[in-house]
Amino acid sequence: MAGNDTEGLRYGVIKTPEKYWLRWKEKNAQPDTEPNPLLRELGQFGNKERLLEIVRDFIVFDAGVKKICRHSQYFGVKAAQMRVKKKEDGIIWHTQGSGKSLVMVWLAKWILEDNPHARVLIITDRIELDEQIESVFRGVREDIKRTKSGNDLKQVLSNSVNRLVCSLVHKFGRSGEIEGADVDLYVSDLKQHLSDGLDVKGDFFVFVDECHRTQSGKLHKAMKELLPDAMFIGFTGTPLLKSDKQRSIETFGKYIDTYKYDEAVSDDVVLDLRYEARDIDQNLTSQERIDQFFDTKTRGLNDVAKAQLKERWGTMLNVESSMNRLRKIVADIVLDMDRYDRLKSGKGNAMLVANSILSACRLYKLFQETTLRGKCAVITSYRPTPESIRLEETGEGLTGNQVKYNTYKDMLTAYFGDSVSITNDKVDQFEREVQRRFIDEPEQMKLLIVVDKLLTGFDAPPATYLYIDKSMQDHGLFQAICRVNRIHTDDKEFGYIIDYKDLFMSLEEAMTDYTGCAFENYDEEDVEGLLKDRLEKGREQLEDAREAIKALCEPVDPPKQIADYIRYFCSAESGNDEQIKANEQKRIKLYKMTSALVRAYANLANEMEAAGYTATEAENIKEEVKDYEYIRHQVKLASGDYIDLKMYEPDMRHLLDTYVSAEDSELLTDFDNIPLVQLIVNNGAEEAVQNLPEGIRTSEEAMAAAIENNIRRVIVDRSEINPRYYEDMSQLLDELIRQRRENAINYQQYLEKVQDLSNKVIDPSTGPDYPSCIGTAARQAFFDNLGDDIPDDLKAEITIAIDESIKDERSDAWRGNRIKELEVQNAIEMVNDEYDDITIDVDKIFNIAKNQDEY
Repeated sequence: MAGNDTEGLRYGVIKTPEKYWLRWKEKNAQPDTEPNPLLRELGQFGNKERLLEIVRDFIVFDAGVKKICRHSQYFGVKAAQMRVKKKEDGIIWHTQGSGKSLVMVWLAKWILEDNPHARVLIITDRIELDEQIESVFRGVREDIKRTKSGNDLKQVLSNSVNRLVCSLVHKFGRSGEIEGADVDLYVSDLKQHLSDGLDVKGDFFVFVDECHRTQSGKLHKAMKELLPDAMFIGFTGTPLLKSDKQRSIETFGKYIDTYKYDEAVSDDVVLDLRYEARDIDQNLTSQERIDQFFDTKTRGLNDVAKAQLKERWGTMLNVESSMNRLRKIVADIVLDMDRYDRLKSGKGNAMLVANSILSACRLYKLFQETTLRGKCAVITSYRPTPESIRLEETGEGLTGNQVKYNTYKDMLTAYFGDSVSITNDKVDQFEREVQRRFIDEPEQMKLLIVVDKLLTGFDAPPATYLYIDKSMQDHGLFQAICRVNRIHTDDKEFGYIIDYKDLFMSLEEAMTDYTGCAFENYDEEDVEGLLKDRLEKGREQLEDAREAIKALCEPVDPPKQIADYIRYFCSAESGNDEQIKANEQKRIKLYKMTSALVRAYANLANEMEAAGYTATEAENIKEEVKDYEYIRHQVKLASGDYIDLKMYEPDMRHLLDTYVSAEDSELLTDFDNIPLVQLIVNNGAEEAVQNLPEGIRTSEEAMAAAIENNIRRVIVDRSEINPRYYEDMSQLLDELIRQRRENAINYQQYLEKVQDLSNKVIDPSTGPDYPSCIGTAARQAFFDNLGDDIPDDLKAEITIAIDESIKDERSDAWRGNRIKELEVQNAIEMVNDEYDDITIDVDKIFNIAKNQDEY
C-alpha cells in the first residue's frame, strides 16, 4: 500500500507495475466523515478484519501470476456470500473486462471451504467459455472436472468425488447456442440420462455463465427439477434486455451485485471506447446491364426457376459484400495500420468482424496482397473437410464452399508446410497459435478476421481497433465492442470502434440516446457511457491536454524563452542539485503532459477540420505542440533527466516524424543515446555543446546550465562508487560555477575547465595520482575512503588486503543475499582485525564494495 494526503491510497501485490495499482472505493459509502482521502481509504481497506480477509480469501496465483481483488470483485463476492447463506438465487452483473471469472473463483473457493458438503456446478454454453472456465480454475490450482455428455454428468452428480464441475450445454444439443430447440434437446438429454434413479450427492450450487443467453427459463426449470435443492447464481457481463429483465428476475432472482460499464471506466478497470462510423456504399453501376446479364445466364429456365434465382440474388446482394466493397475496407484498414501510432508501433492490433465466413475468407485473400501478408488470419466456426467440397465443382468458377476450403488450406499450409493434412485438430492447433500471437506478439499478428468466434470471452489487451462489417445488436454487439477495452501499455488510452454498418443509425442519435438504435432493447441507464464519438471526444481530449500544459507552464517568467523554462523546471542556479531535485515532480508533469498532448494531437492530426478546427487553428495547434515538445527536450537535457526518466517517455519519435516535424528529433538522436558528459569527454566541450538544441545553444547561460546540471547528475549517480572522490569533484564543480558567475574566467577558459572536470568525473584514473599498486576502480575507491589520517603507504597496503580478502570470500550473486553479504562484510572485518592501531569503517567500505562492478 502507498498513498498521500491528496491522491488517497493505492494497493497492489508485489511486483505490480505502477499503472496497475488499485484504488479502493467503498460500496454504499456514507457521506464522508473523513475529508483526508488517505485516512479515509486506509480506514476502509486497512480495517483489520477486512485486510486479513483480503489477504486470506482474495489473493490468488492465476497461472503463476499473483492477483488481488478489486473493490468491485470483493463486494460482489461478499454480496453473493450473504445470498448463499440464505440460499437465495440471483444474478451478478459485472461488466465485460472487470474480472468476472475471478469472482467465480473466489466465490466457489469460499463455498467449498465454508461448506464441507458443498459442490459447485458451472454451466456454460460455448466451448471456448467451457475451456476458459477450466483454464481459470486450473490456473489457480483448483481441481475441476469437465463433463463430456449427459451420461458423464450423471456419473459426476451421483459421485461426490468431484466437488467442482463444469458442464458445456451444447455438447448435449446440436449447436453452440442455448436458444429454442437446443434447450429442449439439452433438457430432454438431461432427463433421459439423469431422471432414472439419479441419486445426487452433495449440496449443489449452480453457476450459470453468460446467463443473459438463457432467458427462456427452460434450462433453469429443468435443472431445478433435477436439482431441486440447488442454489442458482447467474453471471453476466452485459446488461439484461428490457424484455427479459422481469423474466430474469423471476427465473434467477434479484440482482446480487452490479458493476456497470461507466463505473468500470471511471475506476480505470477498462478503457473508454471511441466510436466512428464509416460509410462504403454499394451502388449498382448499371441496372440495365445487370438485367441483360441475368437474362443471358438464365435462358432456358422457366419463370418459377427465374423467380427463385432472383430471390437468391437479392439475398446475396444484401448479405454478401461485393469484392469491390471488400477491397475498399482492406485499403481502409491497411491505411490505418500505417497512420495510427498504436497500430504502427506494433504494440497494438485489430479485429475485423466480417458479415459471413465467405466474406472473411475473401478479405483474407485480399490482405495477402498487402503489407499484412503473413500478419493476419481468419478464425471462424468453419471446419474444412474434403467432403464439404466433393460435389462443388461446376466448371463455372469457385463456389463459396470452395473459396472457404481453399482459404483454410492456404492458411494451414503457410503455417504447417505443404504436407499438411486438413483436419479439425490441425485447424484447432493453428487457431490456438494465432490467438497466442495476437495476445503475446501483436507486431506479428496485427489483424484477426472473425465472424462468430472470439467475440465473447476473448481477452486480448493489445487489441485496440475493432472494425465491424456485420449487422449486430444487443448482447452480441455489446460483447463484441468490449474486446478492445482492456488496459494494456501506456499508449493505449482508448478502444476504437469503426462501424461500417452504421449500427447506430446516426452519430448524433447514438451519442445522445442509445435506446433509439442498436441498443434500443436495453434500458438507457444500463448502457450509459458506453460509446463516445471519436472526433468529438478527441477534440475534448486535445483541448484538455492543451489547457493542462498551459496551466503548468503559466508560472514561467516572461518572456518565456528557453532559459526561463530551464530556470523554472530545473533550477534558478545552474548546478544546484537540491533545486533540480526539488523541481523533479514539476518536470515529470511536464514530460507526461507533453506526451499526452502529442498523443491527443496525433489522433486528430489528419482530421483537424473534421473535428471542428479552422485551417488557421489547426496550423497554430501544430506549432504549439511542436513548441512544447521542443521545450520538453531542452528541459530534459538541461536537467540530465534523459538518464533517469525514460519510463515517462512513450515511444513517440516516429509519431512526431509523421505528424509534427522531424528536425528536432533527428537533431537529438545521437544525444539521446550518449550522455552530454560522455560527449564532452569523447569530442571535447566545444564540439559537444554543438549537439545541444538550438534554443540552448544560442544562450551561453543556458548551455552552462545544461552542462553543469549534467555533470552534477553524474556526480550524484556515481557518489556511492567512491564517496570521497566524487565529493571532491562536487567541490570542483562548485568552484567552476562560482568562477563563471563572477566572470573570473572567460567562456573559452570555462569550456577548457569543463573538459578537464568531465574527464575526471567519467574516469577517476585521470584525477589524483595513486600508488602504482592502486590500479583498479575498486582499489582507488577504498584508498580514497580509508581516511586522511592513515599514511599513503599503509593505506595502499590495507587497500590491497581488503581487495584480496573480498575476492577470496565473495560468492556468486552475493548482492541481495544477506548470508553471502555477511561473508563479504566479515572479509573486510578480518582485515580490520589485523591492524591494532587502525580502525576501518567496515560498513562504509562494505557499501562501497557493493557498488563496484568488478566484484
